[in-house]
Amino acid sequence: MALATASRFARRELRGGLHGFRIFLACLALGVAAIAGVGSVRSAIQSGLEAQGSILLGGDASVEFTYRFAEPEERAYLESISTAISEITDFRSMVVKDPDGVAERALTQVKSVDAAYPLTGEVVLDPPMALSQALAGTAGQPGAVMAPLLADRLGLTPGDSFRLGTQDFTLSAILVTEPDSSASGFSLGPRTLVTTDALREAGLLQPGTLYETEYRLLLPPGSDLDTLETATEDAFPSSGLRWRDSRNGAPGVARFVERLGAFLILVGLSGLAVGGIGVSAAVRAYLARKTSVIATLRTLGATRATIFQTYFLQIGALSLLGIALGLILGAMVPILFGPMISASLPVPAIFTIHPAPLFEAALYGILTALVFTLWPLARTEEVRPAMLFRDALDGAKALPAWRYVIATLVLLALLVGVATLFSGSPFLTLWTAGGLIGALIVLVLAAIAIRWLAKRSTKATRGHPVWRWALASIGGPRDAAAPVVLSLGLGLSVLAAVGQIDGNLRTAIDRDLPEVAPAYFFVDIQPDQIDRFRRILEDDPSVARIDTAPMLRGVLTQINGRPAREVAGDHWVVTGDRGLTYAAQPDANTRVVAGEWWDADHDGPPEVSFAIEEAEEMGLKLGDTLTVNILGRDITATITSFRDVDFSTAGMGFVMTLTPNALQGAPHTFISTVYAPPEDEARILRELASAFPNITAISVRDAIDRVSVLLEGIGAAVRWGAAATLLTGFLVLIGAAAAGEGARTYEAAVLKTLGASRARILQSFALRSALLGGGAGLVALAAGILGSWAVMTFIMDSSFAVVWPSALGIVIGGVLATLVAGLVFAWRPLAARPAQVLRARE
Repeated sequence: MALATASRFARRELRGGLHGFRIFLACLALGVAAIAGVGSVRSAIQSGLEAQGSILLGGDASVEFTYRFAEPEERAYLESISTAISEITDFRSMVVKDPDGVAERALTQVKSVDAAYPLTGEVVLDPPMALSQALAGTAGQPGAVMAPLLADRLGLTPGDSFRLGTQDFTLSAILVTEPDSSASGFSLGPRTLVTTDALREAGLLQPGTLYETEYRLLLPPGSDLDTLETATEDAFPSSGLRWRDSRNGAPGVARFVERLGAFLILVGLSGLAVGGIGVSAAVRAYLARKTSVIATLRTLGATRATIFQTYFLQIGALSLLGIALGLILGAMVPILFGPMISASLPVPAIFTIHPAPLFEAALYGILTALVFTLWPLARTEEVRPAMLFRDALDGAKALPAWRYVIATLVLLALLVGVATLFSGSPFLTLWTAGGLIGALIVLVLAAIAIRWLAKRSTKATRGHPVWRWALASIGGPRDAAAPVVLSLGLGLSVLAAVGQIDGNLRTAIDRDLPEVAPAYFFVDIQPDQIDRFRRILEDDPSVARIDTAPMLRGVLTQINGRPAREVAGDHWVVTGDRGLTYAAQPDANTRVVAGEWWDADHDGPPEVSFAIEEAEEMGLKLGDTLTVNILGRDITATITSFRDVDFSTAGMGFVMTLTPNALQGAPHTFISTVYAPPEDEARILRELASAFPNITAISVRDAIDRVSVLLEGIGAAVRWGAAATLLTGFLVLIGAAAAGEGARTYEAAVLKTLGASRARILQSFALRSALLGGGAGLVALAAGILGSWAVMTFIMDSSFAVVWPSALGIVIGGVLATLVAGLVFAWRPLAARPAQVLRARE
């Protein structure tokens, strides 16, 4: 009966329209739309990757080997399960252009192919021609095609010659489209395509060279991919092969999209939290206006339950409307801008209505609305029949009944749990949730402190009426500080944290890293070349430091006899092949932090020294055994020590270092890092490349530039997400300013009656807004710096320094935002006639 009565009352209330709830709807809709939009774009990319998986991978399935080609029995097996097969190799090398005796060099990612390539998709060339024709070559030289960026860098046009290793090639065409480019993941150099037969003559596929081979397969229709994957791995258990199929044709891209999307959704949740503050403020202001109605209903016999249900149903209906608007916006905007987004993506995307992200956004919206409206709704129970006067809720208790407090905490825990489940990154989600909750607590305390300080400072402003009026308003009973500090403060906190993290990452990459990083990485140095390589550099006075080490690549397949992925999950050490080395004794840069290094003449079972940080992340301890597959051979070694390995310097670092007797007999090459001043880098490269045509030089400075470009794109996406959060906070500010317009009108009327001029009243309004905005900005800056310091220190394991231009911009932005919002709603109070206002208050 009570629910039926409450439903009837709620319907009658809603007939009055949406007055007072426009900001409520905007805040909720914008937060839900941000989450739905990010999720829809992520789902569109994932759908595109799934639909085009075969084309992106280059076949229905792919089997990959490191350092070697498939053995005859392995090749025969792959041919037996497929209808077509294509063999490719992939590695880095140096392109050399030497037209007039002055060599120009550039790093390239070489892919050598056979006649069957590509099994799926189409290679597009300029000028148009078949790939087989382009790679056939002319005038006794094999042909090649090259990415336009690399051709432009070297000034090459079709018909020109260049060299890879010891083999000359003719550039036949420019590579416009490479259908399986996404499957290769991040690369440091643009693509060059040649035939494998021609590449064998270049001396670049020697034993131990860092190349990978892939065998792309077309499978019979209806093939069970799970069964084939298991059967292939069981057929060659110790071969080190890695299976991929069209269900995940570009795993690197998929992981990147998933993680970036999850992070952006967490940023969107921050915006939804800011919107929740606006929702809570709107509900509180609305119920304050309804005090006399509630008291009248109580006088007529309405129970507390009926009153609560009446306004719960009303606010619930409006919340569903706001969520629905957000879902429509979040679903339609990606579709409308789909062509523009697709043009900027390196992978296909299918923009349509994706139900999963919409459901996720709706669930977030419902939980957020419940968390932020339950508390103010619970205060309707405090209205008694005797409270037939205005603003009764302003003097209500700070906390509602305990059942509502407990329900709010349960809903908050449920919201965090749902975010943790959907994000796929519990650690990051819990950190974000903890940061948001901590920021809200800090902001609430800051609002209380600002109000207290304003109240205590009023006496000190005698003789300065503008200051006195502004401080009296901030410290007055209406608590004008809370909505401003909470809404603007949380939005600015998110923006401040993003700005500080972005600035610190840029500093680490652009300034700090080049100071400690080597000039070049040299790879594929053959064992018979390493001594001469060292002598050339040791005789060069400009070379400050040389580090060299033997280099192999292997796959960590087992830990203590169990599959490595079962023990370590998706840790990066077990997700692909890893670089490893051997050493008889630790060098001067090696710091053993646990266990003991082996004897220099160790001739017993293989032992391994592991990086301490990665070992802790994987749960490894001294005495554990690791099985590494190298060139199809399993090597099992016991962990006897842990080392401190600093990968942040871009220098030489290996997760695993083994005893020499375990690896010396395997074909391998050497890797070297060379430290030299920037002005000598080009000369050193020329001299070494002339002496050793087969080696590959990777410029650390160029690699840093490519990473910087990637981070710029990520940073732009995150800044847009933070801007949406700030926009929501600004809407909440507007709502708070609109809600307080009546109070300012009365205040202006009283001050005019006492002789104050409009200019002084406007100055007091502006000063009040500036003080609140500055306070919110300072608190947000402190919260943002604290949060970004925690992220840089504990998640990214990097140094932190305050980026002051960004910090000052946050404070100035807070002042300007509150000024704009306050002054927009100051004109009508200033224009109101005192007699009319005061007569209406009688």
